[in-house]
Amino acid sequence: MMFVYFAIHPPDDLMTQTASSLPLHGYNVLDLTVARAGPAAVRLLSDWGANVIRVEPPPPQDRGSVTGRRRGSDEQNLHRNKRSMCVDLKTEEGARILSRLIANTDVVVENFRSAVKARLGLTYDKLSAANPRVILASISGFGQDGPYCERPGVDQIVQGMSGLSSVTGEPGRGPVRVGIAISDTTAGMFLGQGILLALLHRERTGRGQWVHTSLIESMLNKLDFQGARYTVDGEVPTQQGNAHPTLVPMGTYRASDGLVNIAASTERMWTNFCQALDAQALQADPDYRDAASRARHRAQLDEAINRCTSRYTCAELMARLNPAGVPCGPIFDIGQAFEDPQVRHLGMTRPVRHPVLGELNLLRSPINLSAAPHPERFGRAAPDPGEQTEELLSELGYDADQVARWKRDGVVA
Repeated sequence: MMFVYFAIHPPDDLMTQTASSLPLHGYNVLDLTVARAGPAAVRLLSDWGANVIRVEPPPPQDRGSVTGRRRGSDEQNLHRNKRSMCVDLKTEEGARILSRLIANTDVVVENFRSAVKARLGLTYDKLSAANPRVILASISGFGQDGPYCERPGVDQIVQGMSGLSSVTGEPGRGPVRVGIAISDTTAGMFLGQGILLALLHRERTGRGQWVHTSLIESMLNKLDFQGARYTVDGEVPTQQGNAHPTLVPMGTYRASDGLVNIAASTERMWTNFCQALDAQALQADPDYRDAASRARHRAQLDEAINRCTSRYTCAELMARLNPAGVPCGPIFDIGQAFEDPQVRHLGMTRPVRHPVLGELNLLRSPINLSAAPHPERFGRAAPDPGEQTEELLSELGYDADQVARWKRDGVVA
């Protein structure tokens, strides 16, 4: 693969909105991903100032839309701060365009099957031979090699295969899917971290590398202490419902007007809990005298706590317990969560102007940097597929007549 260097610059409006002070300003990222995990990784980079170009197949070849509606809320949230061009990479002309794009790219992010990577010339060996500084970042369902490497992998399947579903839900009622795309977003988060590590390594060595993770690796890591209970102790964790798997008491309890979550698992928290709720009888009960006793009598203790907490409203429980150092909180729906005063104070959304949809509120990155505050607005809404094709091809040095011919031939759109 032969590379010719052309400068690709972020558009003026994006530079103005994000400001050159953002930590990834000046890095060029090529987004070849589909579905959710890969775009989630790239979103980390675009939110912090990277110039992201998303390359997508011309319609109707598009294989990667999560919802099929780029102007829907999901894809607007996934692809903000990116520019899009549609190129048929299966054509010779498309391959040449890709080569020219990669010549000025710091990071290439992809989630193709191995055979597709090889056909498109996107293996790390080929890329690094031509550009030793390039970082190839790959994401897959089950890893880049091994017996399952060519299997399709999606969040639902990986939740089951990782063991997550087996520890989610009420005991005896069968496995339960976690209510978010947790393996997708976790894999995207870890790949984003891996890219940042590779960029730091490149600062010292001058060389890029291949960074990759998978949904199954990410989800097994996310099991954390539940996974270690098996790998270290040989214990297979089971479903515990709303109760904490190992700490007692910690779980969901009844108030007179609803449910709350309470954590009173340390000796100090337990003492403070009993005192704050005038439950000295619980504190004096020999069945609950220490952590081991409380764990042995968990079901009995939970019922006793429910009898105690149901005398109070949710607000009263929070007003009594939190000042006493006993964590207590309500159980919100998603709307209530976003309207909570603390969440509103944190400003977890940022607006963006879409040319058709108008003003949209999207979720900001949860990372806060003192030297690089979040911009007040996102630089740009998620583009329609191919919205910046002509603009980007012009930046690559192609003239208008050439672009028009390619459009007629279906090479670009």
